Amino acid sequence: MISQVEPTIARLDSHQSTWLEVGTEARIEYLKRCMNGVMAVAEQWAIAACEAKGIDPSSAGEEWLTGAVPTLMMLRAIVRTLEGRSAKIENGVAKVFPDHLLDRLLWFGFRGEVWLDVADRSPAKISPLNPPFWGNLKEEISQIQPNYEVSKSPNCGGFRGQKPLKTKRTEDWKEKPGIALVLGAGNVGSTAPLDALHKLFAENQVVLLKMNPVNEYVGKFLEQAFEPLITDGFLQIVYGGSDLGRYLCQHPKIDSIHITGSHHTYHAIAKTLPQAKPITSELGCVTPVLVVPGDWSESDLRFQARHVVSMVVHNASFNCVAAKVIVTAKGWKLRDRFLDLIRQEFAKIPNRKAYYPGAQQRYQEFLDRYPQAEIFGTRTEEIVPWTFIPNVESDYALQTEAFCGVLAEVSLDATTATEFLDRAVPFANEKIWGNLSCVILTKTGVENAIRDLNYGAIGVNVWTGVIYALPDLAWGGFPGNHESDIQSGQGFVHNAYFLDRPQKSVLSAPFRIRPTPFWFADHRNLLNFAQRAAELQITPTWKKFAQVILAAVQG
Repeated sequence: MISQVEPTIARLDSHQSTWLEVGTEARIEYLKRCMNGVMAVAEQWAIAACEAKGIDPSSAGEEWLTGAVPTLMMLRAIVRTLEGRSAKIENGVAKVFPDHLLDRLLWFGFRGEVWLDVADRSPAKISPLNPPFWGNLKEEISQIQPNYEVSKSPNCGGFRGQKPLKTKRTEDWKEKPGIALVLGAGNVGSTAPLDALHKLFAENQVVLLKMNPVNEYVGKFLEQAFEPLITDGFLQIVYGGSDLGRYLCQHPKIDSIHITGSHHTYHAIAKTLPQAKPITSELGCVTPVLVVPGDWSESDLRFQARHVVSMVVHNASFNCVAAKVIVTAKGWKLRDRFLDLIRQEFAKIPNRKAYYPGAQQRYQEFLDRYPQAEIFGTRTEEIVPWTFIPNVESDYALQTEAFCGVLAEVSLDATTATEFLDRAVPFANEKIWGNLSCVILTKTGVENAIRDLNYGAIGVNVWTGVIYALPDLAWGGFPGNHESDIQSGQGFVHNAYFLDRPQKSVLSAPFRIRPTPFWFADHRNLLNFAQRAAELQITPTWKKFAQVILAAVQG
């Protein structure tokens, strides 16, 4: 099998300079053809994922929303960047989402920003929780075409930060060509194509994509969807285990490596490389949810309990952004009620197949350390039941990513929101492993907390899984991780604006999101919503928009 990849690498090697010669309009055409390709395989892709994960195909909405839909969103976002859009950057903060009328209406009340790693930043002027500036909607509506499409602008390129890219030739997008090895993740179907697209279009390297054995079934759908790029020699997909991965990492023709996986995989690769190669990586996190004390109503408590539990159970909890630790204030008068409602939500949700390798062993290690663990459901050879561990005092749950359906709770000595944040921010930065994602649930302003949290993705009243899915936001661990303590990894992907030096992505949402968010476990119309959302990416018209809204309100 290893010898069989040599012709594949040779083909990429012969096309790496050619890729740099592909101009903007030709790149846009590739992206649009791939969008049609993704849509053509979307249904079968979702069904195959359901079969592999033990999900009834009639409940395939989640797989649409973790496979085809974010892939379509990434493709369209890059098209829009290449056609001339740019981000508004003030005081080192790029305001990237929402950036057009349909998204402003579809995501009303949301605001997404990418903070750049720059010295010139005025904290007093950074306020992600301020209401978004919606502009003059009447004027925008009058300007939008009845059959809304991304405007074509042949004289404009994309943007890397505030520097326009070239349009006819792209030699200076990157000083030299190269082959990027992308080691795909095994949990979420869209990760491999999103990483590959970033390497191709943001970093201008041709890509060798190695599928993870856990979800290598996705590869055949990607081969069909990305056929134009594969046929022309700019993207190749290979299959195999750790032996092949090790061989490819050490191959002299491979110029850079991107890994989505665990820090154990990263170290195994890094220590065996015969020479230094650029390695970017996204390596998971013990994602904390900081519950800021406040005057919450009973309906507030119930909504946020649903929210937290949905962050745990999504994709059977095999997500690097799954909620793993909720941090509460001991003095919050509603703490006990909130924890009881979390228990009630866990009890409502059917257990799911623990399809990811090693789940049972990881789960047992938590049970062995925490006798107070509360189990919701029955453990079998195929099932790891939802498990809640209150009043955690030892560091194991804070330093170990369970990567299964476990949620721990730790409380800090605090009563007010100010007291809590003063303790919770350094606690999250210093005591909890990883710096990929952090969620804050709050009714009060948390601008200083956002500034001080050392996380690559921060969700304010919204799960950070949404940041992963929105391509305009950058995705990766907080910068500065040394290879000796790699934490959540180095570098960013997605980043469809091609911004230079991202530091963190911040997505803010209303405290109560309406209608039912699509990542909630009890969404009643998810498959229909997901299919309509995919169609909207292909044909973003008012009619398709209305269909998405109708499906959303039925959730």
